[in-house]
Amino acid sequence: MVRIEDDVWADYEKVCKEKGLARAADIRMYVMREVNAWRRRQRDIQAAKNIAES
Repeated sequence: MVRIEDDVWADYEKVCKEKGLARAADIRMYVMREVNAWRRRQRDIQAAKNIAES
């Protein structure tokens, strides 16, 4: 659960409507971008460790 002030949530709906998205879709896309970037960093870190250990 996420807590967001009512006025901010209402304005966020306007922002998303201008982008042609539902708020939920916009939030999911943001979360996926963050998670995918983190996963790439984790792979890079592991690859660097593997190279260092070989």
